Amino acid sequence: MPAIIAPTAAGTDATPAVPPTPPVPLSALLAREDLALRRIAGPVDEDTVIHWAQTSEMADPYPYLLGGELLLTAGVHIPQADGSEGGAPGRAKPGLGDYFDAYVARIVEGGGAALGFGVAPVHDTVPRALVAACDRYGLPLLEVPPRTTFASVARAVWQLMAQARHAELRRVTEAQASLAAAASRPDPVPAVLRQLAQRVGGRAVLYGPDGERLAGSGREFTESVTAGLGRLAAVVRPGPRATGPAPSSATDTCEGVHLAAYALGGGSGGGGVVLGVAAPRREPGDHTIASVAAVLLSLLTGEHRGGAGAARRTALVRLLLGAAPEDVAPLLGAERWLVVHARPTGDGPPPDAVAASALGAALGSSLVDAGGDGVVRVLVPHDPDVPDGRSPAPQPGWTCGVSAPADPRAWAAADVQAARALARARATRTPLVRYAARPALADLVPAEDAAFHARTLLAPVAGTPALTDTLRTWLSLHGSWDRTAVALSVHRNTVRQRIARCAALLDRDLDDPDVRMELWFALRQP
Repeated sequence: MPAIIAPTAAGTDATPAVPPTPPVPLSALLAREDLALRRIAGPVDEDTVIHWAQTSEMADPYPYLLGGELLLTAGVHIPQADGSEGGAPGRAKPGLGDYFDAYVARIVEGGGAALGFGVAPVHDTVPRALVAACDRYGLPLLEVPPRTTFASVARAVWQLMAQARHAELRRVTEAQASLAAAASRPDPVPAVLRQLAQRVGGRAVLYGPDGERLAGSGREFTESVTAGLGRLAAVVRPGPRATGPAPSSATDTCEGVHLAAYALGGGSGGGGVVLGVAAPRREPGDHTIASVAAVLLSLLTGEHRGGAGAARRTALVRLLLGAAPEDVAPLLGAERWLVVHARPTGDGPPPDAVAASALGAALGSSLVDAGGDGVVRVLVPHDPDVPDGRSPAPQPGWTCGVSAPADPRAWAAADVQAARALARARATRTPLVRYAARPALADLVPAEDAAFHARTLLAPVAGTPALTDTLRTWLSLHGSWDRTAVALSVHRNTVRQRIARCAALLDRDLDDPDVRMELWFALRQP
């Protein structure tokens, strides 16, 4: 049965709880040369981890274990210690085998991850009966040399934990940034699933309300694992006969693969859409990364509800019944609006409804028309406190045209303006163009073409800054010799000589206004 993530009362779970800290691989602790620890018993398992180090000389440490500890002991609790009354060092007295069996069994029962035995100051060697007991119960046993204190071992554990925590936070932060960037793409849902699958090294699947797979990305698993993920998704999906709210998430394991399911929108409020994640191993931070993806997918796939949605439905009904746009516009909460036309940049497929909704959310509006011609139209409220040149902003992966602010009576004209602005944006390969009644000359020429023309035209004088500076200043001052001389702090005859030199090198008549306009256009290019 899948394990539903839910709060449990203390002591009701048979599995020992571990501290909410990043685990440390036991192999990383053994690799510390400054500690010189040596594994002398127990399995050699690279997946063995410890959550902290604890020193105890109790004969029965079980009541004080939380699980996941590296238990450190010097053997003070051992009755009739090795060699105390004769006998070779390292050989336990008859009868101590039962003591060590019970001792190790209690550590394993309490969830202890490993045992570290200090060979000083009480014992010269690790008792052989303890070694045998750890081998029987599968508990890793480490020999702590005399020069290594338990405090230094504990300090090393905390250092490794801090490093692991830092690595986990960095991984989660990078994943959050990549998921947010994926959500802003024209194909946000597949992009988010693809990024999530890469981050967890497995597969991410989006299930619909009826259990159908809407989208998926990542590595393929066996049919059994795939079926298990589908069953787990059903656990968090609200059913028609459910007697109570469905859980928001659930986890399970199938054939060693870790499975997780997240109800988008928080259980019963998510409309039955579920995110399923399958990963070959559970890494720190995976749950946080998947939760971030679930929130983004909830926003991308969720329906708009609440008061704003009711107002939009009311406005739509009134329009269908013959009301004028200016009469229903107050229900939408703004007096003036911008019309945005957008196309995905490049030659990708036409945007679907989900991509159109994501674009609308990025622009701050849910009034979106995906259209059938590849153009997404968005009606965006105009904020009078924001300059027209700052809102809306260019959107990654989209080419946009924005109309001038318009009241509801001029929505049709604004729609034409946005279409013209989009056409100009696509022609000039500009991410966003705002409609202007009198577009500048530079808006009509692609930036790359303008820059190439400027470099070609000005090449004869480009290597002499004094000439280009003089020509630029002279043109900006409408050919005035005296004002140019004052602006450049040179004699007016120097200005004349430089302009004559420019005319000769460029082979142009600088008295011709068309030549001056062309040169001025070229000099303004970056």
